[in-house]
Amino acid sequence: MGIIERRQRQKEEVRGLILEAAWKIAREEGWQALSIRRIADSIEYSIPVIYAHFANKEAILAEFTRQGFTMLAERLNETKTAHPEARQQLEAMAQTYWEFAFEQKEYYQLMFGLGIPACEAVRNSPELQHLSAIMTDSIGQAIAGGPYPGADTFLKFHTYWSILHGIVSIQMIKQDSDPLGQLILRDAVSGFIKSL
Repeated sequence: MGIIERRQRQKEEVRGLILEAAWKIAREEGWQALSIRRIADSIEYSIPVIYAHFANKEAILAEFTRQGFTMLAERLNETKTAHPEARQQLEAMAQTYWEFAFEQKEYYQLMFGLGIPACEAVRNSPELQHLSAIMTDSIGQAIAGGPYPGADTFLKFHTYWSILHGIVSIQMIKQDSDPLGQLILRDAVSGFIKSL
């Protein structure tokens, strides 16, 4: 292995250590406890080493946000593929979304810390574009095969995502994934699907 390859591997290893330490701090103490100094102390490197890999704390948070949206998109895509009919896809994706939110709470809270991302954020993030496309495709198919073929797919997408995020957020505030919350989610999604 040449010097360039070795340096690249070392750089990737340190980057991995930084992310691992940041994740550990976030899981144990919450995202608000995360700082460059805490990460540096945790991995026993100097602060400039952290800055050589990430411009600031927000860059680290952005990396975790990208990872979270990628994981959620992969799960939704698997769910979508497992169900042949668009309306079934939407019901199953709602359940998958719920499960992701409560299994990956730290990711979910970081991903949606300020609510559903605005259209501009979606346009600038390949991970968000992919996630949005998965849901929008199923909604478009359901509209095309339903009694309201002129319905606005973009509007229905935002309605669907608002239902999912709103119900999950309420349950997170209550600090649990109460079975009643899942029943509410199913009822809301069922009503939404009837509107397509």
